[in-house]
Amino acid sequence: MNVMLTARLLPLLLTVVCLPAALAEYPDHPIRYIVPSAAGNGADISARMLTAELANQMKAQFVIDNRPTAGGVIGVGMLARAPADGYTLGYANMVYLSIFPALMSNLPYDIDREIQVVGRFTSGQNLLAVRNTLPVKTVADLVNYARANPDKLTFGSSGNGTTLHLSGELFKQMTGTRIVHVPYKAVQQALTEIIAGQVDLIFDNQPSIAPYAKAGRVRGLAVTGPSRSALFPELPTMQEAGVTGYEITTWTGMMAPAGVPKEIIARLNAEIAKVCASPAFQAKVAATGSVCATGSTEEFVEFTKRERVKWGDIVRRSNAKID
Repeated sequence: MNVMLTARLLPLLLTVVCLPAALAEYPDHPIRYIVPSAAGNGADISARMLTAELANQMKAQFVIDNRPTAGGVIGVGMLARAPADGYTLGYANMVYLSIFPALMSNLPYDIDREIQVVGRFTSGQNLLAVRNTLPVKTVADLVNYARANPDKLTFGSSGNGTTLHLSGELFKQMTGTRIVHVPYKAVQQALTEIIAGQVDLIFDNQPSIAPYAKAGRVRGLAVTGPSRSALFPELPTMQEAGVTGYEITTWTGMMAPAGVPKEIIARLNAEIAKVCASPAFQAKVAATGSVCATGSTEEFVEFTKRERVKWGDIVRRSNAKID
């Protein structure tokens, strides 16, 4: 009996013994990193910054897979359906984890059951900019001009429900202005239009708009966070500019399909923290107008829950909806 029992248990025992060794070898082939947005925008820039450092640090290859269709819903859905082996990961932000659940009643995936977060990476804010030919120099000028010209101004975004869109909607709510939202499939299209003078203003992530603002192709008016940006120290926050209580912060992180072994999740979280501990890397992040913001996976889980409540409230007050 003992011999038979041992024979039956041997394969299981071998699996248990070999599991830590297999995990220790992770990763042993390229990791696909899904970015649910277009190449060249703020999300793509942040994702490439992180994965470049992780690739060097982990001696691994990260392959960026941009999936901007349907505002990123397709990309997140692909991640949710991917094998839970740690070889398909994804870029996470407030749009996919906190805004979409409030904005869309028919998401093709369940955020709570099919997606797990790994770790936070950065915290940042948006920049309010206008076309150079618009006769305004300050946020107060913009508010006065918009009130005098209801429904005449337009603001561009990278799509319904993005922080670019909701930043503008919150601005309208808090200033009593009527400005027409013009959604594009990608932020680069919106930037092209504002530079050409076809769109009046935009609230964009700093990494993607900074080159144009620095070159004088658009006029920056204010940043949306609680404090001034290191990238635009001369510009006031929205609150300093007179829009009391206005605050929009952005954040980035990593997510994975539910079911990835906890040892791999812990390894990835630790690798992100190691990247962000580097002063040289912190300087790179600061150059995009953001700061490193890390923590444990458990802390990130609780953070995203609080963010879902916050952004859900903004979505409801804006009456934004996508079905």
